Amino acid sequence: MKPAPFRYADPRSLDEALDVLSAEAGAKVLAGGQSLLPLLAMRLAAPSTLVDLNRVPGLDAVEATGDGVRVGALVRHAHLLRDTAAARVQPLLARATANVAHPAIRNRGTTVGSIAHADPSGEMTSVLALTDGSVTVATPGGRETVGWRDLFVGPLETSLSGPSVVVDAFFPALAERSGTAFAEISRRKGDYAVCGAGVVVTLDGDRRVAAVRASYISVGLVPEVHDLTEAVAGKPVDGADWAAAGALARTLVDPDGDIHASADYRRLLVGVLTERTLAEAAAEALERTAA
Repeated sequence: MKPAPFRYADPRSLDEALDVLSAEAGAKVLAGGQSLLPLLAMRLAAPSTLVDLNRVPGLDAVEATGDGVRVGALVRHAHLLRDTAAARVQPLLARATANVAHPAIRNRGTTVGSIAHADPSGEMTSVLALTDGSVTVATPGGRETVGWRDLFVGPLETSLSGPSVVVDAFFPALAERSGTAFAEISRRKGDYAVCGAGVVVTLDGDRRVAAVRASYISVGLVPEVHDLTEAVAGKPVDGADWAAAGALARTLVDPDGDIHASADYRRLLVGVLTERTLAEAAAEALERTAA
């Protein structure tokens, strides 16, 4: 199929983009287009106007500080993947981005665009949730910060309404004595994951498990963060029962079945991936604690 007819706007400033969005109730923002264009081709989306942000200055930077990483709306996945400073501050960014589709898509697709698309099968929506991140939204009235819990309201649906542009996403820095891991399973490399897991393990000063959090992709309708601490709290990191944490995770998720996998199979994968990634994250946390 081919997209329904639409007008094309090529603004040279954020204010100009917001003016077009204000004048066109059916307008939609275009950044990388790797999520939006397939929807247009299948006519699952039919905007009256596409507002292309690619010539708007100031939206293509990655800023890594001690507090976290701020990613501009035009930063490509491949750019973020190569940013070593961002990976040091929040390792989940590189680990998750490496799993996004194929190199060609990573070269064009944008991290913030993926988040604004709100696909529950997208890696970056899960990372935003797991890191307790937020986005900055520009409107004609100014800018506001929207936390991830208030942003995602359903599959491919956010709480944003009216003329607005998500100009950046902020991912808080990884806490001290913490480690991360990310893994997913797909039918073919680069396909949407049948199930994916991102985890964070935090140790106390005695190298015992203090906190465990996990978030999954292709499991729920919106990103969720699950606290798995009770399964391993206070255990020495080298003696923690990560399988018990995986078993707990299986009881906390409520996946749907589809043509790619049944609900039971996804629940099984949640347990397997949780156990596997927690062991990896714990090893990194131990290494960071010893450094």
